[in-house]
Amino acid sequence: MTRLIDLFSSENQSPWLDNLRRSWIATGELENWINSGVRGITSNPTIFQKAMTDTNDYDSQLMELIASGKSIEESYWELVVDDINGALEILRPLYDESEGLDGFVSLEVDPSLAHDTSETITAARHLHSLIDKPNLYVKIPATSAGIPAIQQLISDGKSVNVTLIFSLERYEEVIEAYLSGLESCEGDLSNISSVASFFISRTDTEVDKRLQVIGSDNALALQGKAAIAQGRAAYQIFKSSFSGPRWIALQERGARPQRPLWASTSTKNPEFSDTLYVDELIGPETVNTIPDSTLEAFIDHGKVARTIDSAEHDSSILEQIQKEGVDLREVAELLEEQGVSSFIESFNDLLGTLDQKVALLKN
Repeated sequence: MTRLIDLFSSENQSPWLDNLRRSWIATGELENWINSGVRGITSNPTIFQKAMTDTNDYDSQLMELIASGKSIEESYWELVVDDINGALEILRPLYDESEGLDGFVSLEVDPSLAHDTSETITAARHLHSLIDKPNLYVKIPATSAGIPAIQQLISDGKSVNVTLIFSLERYEEVIEAYLSGLESCEGDLSNISSVASFFISRTDTEVDKRLQVIGSDNALALQGKAAIAQGRAAYQIFKSSFSGPRWIALQERGARPQRPLWASTSTKNPEFSDTLYVDELIGPETVNTIPDSTLEAFIDHGKVARTIDSAEHDSSILEQIQKEGVDLREVAELLEEQGVSSFIESFNDLLGTLDQKVALLKN
């Protein structure tokens, strides 16, 4: 039994792999991860940028697509859809065995649509139609424009991974969109699933930078604490939101809770433990999507114990950070903007790289 298997069997937390490469599908590497305890896959434009530019695994199909008259962007989506379909097939037995709890693969809509509600809805519907499999999550960013799109997709009966959540206030809006979407969806709700991806390490990176500038003893003592405190506060919101009469009425129609998903859980600060954002956010009915290097570290020396609502947690940490002069709402807005911009940049850079590859391969 690996620590990943133990994580789910003893603590009811699902470890997912935050990466995907074509070679993993072809060589059995992805199946090895599943056998080690991985229970889902997440992807994003940055992941595909690395996969397609660091290897030649996609070159042959890319040239066939271009020769058939496809544009660079059309070719990109065909390459991605093939990878997603391959991963979905491998994870389908886990989806069936877990009765739809896990076994999901996530694919993000075009990141340039993050501030356009109607186009996000159209793109998400198109991906669900194109990849008509029950264990597909379409990722929609939790921007102000993304919130009504999330509600509409849930109302359509489609499964959604809500991504790029950086604040507790926005998280509450995401939950409300999910609940409202379920309420307006007719019939049985048991085939609708959702996770809410709360980004972790990026919060510490930005908050710690600001605490360093403030420089007081208390400010410096608070470094490395914001992200975990915010994740634990989000978990309390999750528990209170998915209880009571409103939720019970939806549950009676087959609804599943929208599990919190901890994203961006690799450690950016070398002074912190390399498994910090896994070890400190373990709790039932949650997901942690983890890069392969951090997964390997956790399998080697991670700690499997419930920590999400640990009695040692000081609930005043976020208040202390605010009192030191760090505006957490401003931090969240900046990180959301940076997150969207980063994915757009990765998407555009990848299209440019594919264009260059085609030119080189033609010569």
